Amino acid sequence: MAHRPRKRADSQNARVYWQESPDKRVLGFAGYKVGMTHVAYVDDTESPTKGQEIVSPATVIEVPPMTVYGVRCYQCNNSVGDILSTDAKVLKLAGFNAAPSAKQKNPNRKNLDESAVDEARLLAFAMPSRTRMGKKHIEKMELGVGGKDGREKLEFCRSLIGKELRVSDVFKNGEHLDVVSITKGKGWQGAVKRFGISIQRRKATGKRRHVGTLGQWHPPYVLYTVPQAGQTGYHQRTELNKRILRMGQKPEDINPSAGFINYGFVRNDYVLLKGSVPGPAKRLVKLRLAVRASGAKEPQVSYVATR
Repeated sequence: MAHRPRKRADSQNARVYWQESPDKRVLGFAGYKVGMTHVAYVDDTESPTKGQEIVSPATVIEVPPMTVYGVRCYQCNNSVGDILSTDAKVLKLAGFNAAPSAKQKNPNRKNLDESAVDEARLLAFAMPSRTRMGKKHIEKMELGVGGKDGREKLEFCRSLIGKELRVSDVFKNGEHLDVVSITKGKGWQGAVKRFGISIQRRKATGKRRHVGTLGQWHPPYVLYTVPQAGQTGYHQRTELNKRILRMGQKPEDINPSAGFINYGFVRNDYVLLKGSVPGPAKRLVKLRLAVRASGAKEPQVSYVATR
């Protein structure tokens, strides 16, 4: 039920729920899915293989620096104004004129009551052009921040306006993240692939890959819960507790000799996440500090496959 309606996502720039955190820090970042590899590291959990070297699949995410161009202020879950950077170059990159017009939100916000602000979020954009994978246009988004109250969050956000954020400024090795992304689109598919229903035996109805029943007699209509053909994939999904196995600034440590399939070479900072991540290569991936946090213990990685 949580996966309905199974329609195409409105945008590849996924919506994110930002949790509360008492720590004064940025709670999220964004990158681009590169591909998968496998990693050998020492198991530090309480599993039967504790202390042994194990091999796990891992996803490579390229995370070029993000630029903060403003702050969005909230009061009672309603946006009450933005505080934009005064740097003309940053505003131009963000899609604004050098001097915002009267119709645009005033960067100084003289009429903004900062004492009434109970939530503040960073306005930042990612630059896919730095990856040289083909995407050119920036992707703007909000990033949640932690703090004891709205005033502390606002002061922290103000200190970051106009600066570049790197993933090492936001996360630490071993932390658990939640990944929000748009899954790989598969077009119009039947009920077997879309919902995983059983294939009928051949002599039952003369059909095999169809629903056995469309529902009860009363109420006399087909309920929306009946598995039927339709759009499959290209849905927004959130996967919880993906552990950071490694963050690095030397892409040559993970680049295969011929590059990653359907992507090419990593040219910026990267993050290795344990397990898989929704979406195809080059898809925008949003990383959020795990809402079900379980501590951070830096893993001992001994090998990353590059073949």
